[in-house]
Amino acid sequence: MPSAMRTTTTAPRARMAAATVALGDCLTLALPTAAAGAADAQPVPTVFFGDSYTSNYGIAPYGNRHRLCFQADENYPVVATRTLAAKGVTLNVQADVSCSGAVIDNFWQKQSLGFFQSVPSQENALNADTRLAVGSLGGNTLGFIRILKQCSDNLRGAAGVPGEPVDASSPAAECGAFFTSGDGKTWLEGQLTQVGSDLATMFQHMASHSPDAKRVLVGYPRLVPQDTTKCLTAAPGQKSLPFSDIPQDALPVLDQVEKRLDDTMEKAAADAGADFVDLYDTTGANTACDGAERGIGGIFEPSQVTLLGQPIPFYAHPNQKGRDLQASRVADRIQEILSS
Repeated sequence: MPSAMRTTTTAPRARMAAATVALGDCLTLALPTAAAGAADAQPVPTVFFGDSYTSNYGIAPYGNRHRLCFQADENYPVVATRTLAAKGVTLNVQADVSCSGAVIDNFWQKQSLGFFQSVPSQENALNADTRLAVGSLGGNTLGFIRILKQCSDNLRGAAGVPGEPVDASSPAAECGAFFTSGDGKTWLEGQLTQVGSDLATMFQHMASHSPDAKRVLVGYPRLVPQDTTKCLTAAPGQKSLPFSDIPQDALPVLDQVEKRLDDTMEKAAADAGADFVDLYDTTGANTACDGAERGIGGIFEPSQVTLLGQPIPFYAHPNQKGRDLQASRVADRIQEILSS
């Protein structure tokens, strides 16, 4: 979500292999006829699109698309595709164009990656044969990294994280009040409106390029738990708190911002006649503050991505557990859509 990253396509290995094999065995034993019938179905031409939450920034190895997209080789599109195959549902993945840092208008405009590098617009992957388009966009258009920077002095001072706080003159310690009144609230309302408008345009582009495609917008997993006291303890093996120095009274505000983002995305999908995958309501026990069960890497928790031999933080992106949760929910929804 944060614009610090840009992503594309991945899938888990050892830990998902066991889960996928087990699931496949159960389905084979329980539903042999249905599984056999599904296996005979024609592969569904599919395009995955999106930002760092689709490319699963932070998980290595990566580089399936442009290396600066930080698209994990085993991102949730890869894992979901493998999970569906075990259920007898075959996707013909035409492309995974997810890229860290993508904003919604990168769906129809090229995306600059820095260092004079860029990738084409994501809609270029669509064609008249595409029957399924799946992915997440919205967090970077909202400006989530700017919101996090507004609330954290540590993040404001971190090197290599693009973007500025919404208002650097307003203290990070006061960010809860900043986003619920005055100029901060006005800014936030404007960003949410922009997200809704840009998503409407995105769905129009999808329909134009692939008129017969099922369009699936994937929401974002929950970052902040309902019980924010959990965020006052570092995860096992970690030195910093999940949300670093963000004030505890600001955490519910951040949670509401994310919920409103997901609600905006869901409404945009409904208005366009598209489908929406709600991850927020299904990942409340796997937030960044859920210790060993966390599905989100903390802001400064080292990820598997390195720069000059040093790990780059997760910046509140899904870890492997979180990716597997994304993949499971997305696979379930795709199967429902294709069988309806």
